[in-house]
Amino acid sequence: MRRVLVVSPRFPPINAPDVHRVRHSLTHFQANGWQPEVWRVDPNRVERERDPLLAKTLPDDAKVRTVGAFDPDWTRLAGLGSLPLRSLPFYFWHGTRRLARGDVDLVYFSTTAFPIMVLGRYWKRRFGIPYVIDMQDPWHTDYYVGKPKEEQPPKFWFSYRLHKYLEPVAMQGVDGIVSVSQGYCDTLQNRYANVTPDMCEVIPFGATEVDFEVMEDSGVTQPFVDPDNDTIDVVYAGRGGHDMELAARGLFGALRRGREEQPALFGRVRMHFVGTSYAPTGEGEKTIEPIAEEYGVADAVTEHTDRIPYFQSLRLLRDADHLVVPGSDDPDYTASKLYPYILSRRPVLAAFHENSSVVDILRETEAGTAVTFDGRTDPEDLTQKVLDAWAPMLERLPYSPDTDWEAFQPYTAEAMTQRQVEVFDRVVSMASSTPKASAAIDRPS
Repeated sequence: MRRVLVVSPRFPPINAPDVHRVRHSLTHFQANGWQPEVWRVDPNRVERERDPLLAKTLPDDAKVRTVGAFDPDWTRLAGLGSLPLRSLPFYFWHGTRRLARGDVDLVYFSTTAFPIMVLGRYWKRRFGIPYVIDMQDPWHTDYYVGKPKEEQPPKFWFSYRLHKYLEPVAMQGVDGIVSVSQGYCDTLQNRYANVTPDMCEVIPFGATEVDFEVMEDSGVTQPFVDPDNDTIDVVYAGRGGHDMELAARGLFGALRRGREEQPALFGRVRMHFVGTSYAPTGEGEKTIEPIAEEYGVADAVTEHTDRIPYFQSLRLLRDADHLVVPGSDDPDYTASKLYPYILSRRPVLAAFHENSSVVDILRETEAGTAVTFDGRTDPEDLTQKVLDAWAPMLERLPYSPDTDWEAFQPYTAEAMTQRQVEVFDRVVSMASSTPKASAAIDRPS
């Protein structure tokens, strides 16, 4: 059986979006001929929310190793809070010692802590071990260049230049790319001559019923909606952001128009947007409620910026009457949270860019309704499209979607893990047929 060293700094009990690919795959790696060994950062050094129940979804024989990181209370005095930079020396030291044993066939970086990925090229040069990168988000991106400062991520000036330098270091030696978006693959192929289409595989996150089983068995509750009241509780649990402004305008424009045209129906709607910011507790900026206020529907919209435990978010989805998923104006954005929405068996309305994979998944599985837009869509036109799709769904409540579960099967964690290991097998086979000559690490131009 081959062995893969999985670099996943944020790992249970840490609750973070980039933990789920590995968490869902661990159960299925061995059945496909791979023994995974996960290397995480000490949870006490990770400044993210925890959800201890996440550990209950891991296989009993999961091999999880822990590395350290510099204490953020100290590094922040020098303006450095970044987890990848704080943990990079520890990964370098412990990872190098581990790989020197010679029994690892592949290194797999599955994280959005991007700077750590530069170690793949160093380890490949030193030990001849190939590496695969999982692109869950864009690494170096021009998306925020030229946007107002309030719409840019924190410390954008520094992170933009750091990523511009480090991405080429990792990508110019990579052996395989797994990505949630074809757009991310296309970008890397355009930037780096060594990244070819046959190296890239678009693999969304996988879905698993286990999470809902753990949630139900553990008696998890949530404080945001009362499933027994007379309102129509519409829920979105996930990040917000200025890139979702167009989708939010379509939703709130439709809500306003619906309250004017069908007050008995839309007057019962209460919309809850939960966990919309990655900022520390109590410090998140609201990006949803201000748009609701602009459209005059703020009395029916509540935004809770603080992140909540993962299983509490599942409970929230299942207790809701109806779910909405606003999408980014970035055509490459795909919401990994879509699968829990589908598995909640609640009606789903998504407003997404027409090129997003979310649209295809919802339509193929018949698990919800997707309203689309592009870069030229007028908010008023989107409003009418949302209203036309939304009103029949609200009138039909309560109901469960007629999901085609056979069509959903290719999106399960088991199926997605099989696709990942196909990439692993291909990369290792190619590496074994190539002489292990290595060149010095070039500085990017």
